[in-house]
Amino acid sequence: MERLLLTAEEVAEALHIGRTRVYALIAAKEITSVKIGGLRRIPVDAVREYAAHLVQLEQEAS
Repeated sequence: MERLLLTAEEVAEALHIGRTRVYALIAAKEITSVKIGGLRRIPVDAVREYAAHLVQLEQEAS
């Protein structure tokens, strides 16, 4: 079964950024996350949407 939720560490690895930056994106509401008990998880679709948003911003800037 395909994973639906990722840890901050997995998102950081996927985006090639630091874990602290992932938490900053969550705090700034730039990437969606959910809390399951005491755990913070990021939906795979939220990572894809964030990456697509970055590409769109880059295209608009050029």
